[in-house]
Amino acid sequence: MATADTGNEEPIINIRGEKVGLGPFDRSMIPDLTRWINDFPTNRTLALDPRPMTVDQETQWYERVTGDAAGVHFTIYDLSDSAFVGGTNLFDIDHRHQTCELGIAILDPERRGKGLGTEAVMLITDYAFHVIEMHNVQLATYGYNWAGQRAYEKAGFREYGRRREARLHNGKRWDIIYMDVIASEWKSPVMARMMAPDAQR
Repeated sequence: MATADTGNEEPIINIRGEKVGLGPFDRSMIPDLTRWINDFPTNRTLALDPRPMTVDQETQWYERVTGDAAGVHFTIYDLSDSAFVGGTNLFDIDHRHQTCELGIAILDPERRGKGLGTEAVMLITDYAFHVIEMHNVQLATYGYNWAGQRAYEKAGFREYGRRREARLHNGKRWDIIYMDVIASEWKSPVMARMMAPDAQR
C-alpha cells in the first residue's frame, strides 16, 4: 500500500469528497509515480507509448507539472487511509470561451474499481465550474477503456462524438471517444458550498 511520506501525518487536501481528496503534488511521490508508470497495464489507458521510464524522466515530468501555470494539477488521495493513488488535471484552459479538458489516472492498480476515479472526476469538474468558471469540460478516452467510460458517465459526462479507429492498441483499432458536460447540467457536490460567500452581518 503506497503512501507518500511528505513529513506530515496527513496530506494537504484542497477538496474533500466522501472517498477521495484532491491536493498538491509532492516530490516524495516520484518513486511511486515511476513504478506505476512503468506498469504497462496501468499506462495503456493514458496518452503514452508503453516504454521504460526512468526516475530522471519522471522527475522532469514532475518539474514540468508543478511549474505549469497554465494548467491545474491535483494529487488524488484515498481518504480511507490518506494514500496517494493517482492524479487528475485540467488543461487547454480557454478563459475567453470558458472551456477546458480533463485528465484522470488512478495509478495504483490495487485502488481501481472502488469508485475513486469517478469521485475524483466529479471533484475536479466541480472545481472547473465553480472556481475557474469554465462552462464546458471535455475529456477523451479510448474504446477499450470500458471502466473509464462507465466512471465518466457516472460523473455526469456524455459522449458527443468519436474519432473512428484512431487508436491502435494490442493489434486492433479502436475509436477515441469524446465526452463533455456543461455548467447548466451540473449539480455541485462540494464546491458551491466551499466557495459560497460569507453570510452578511
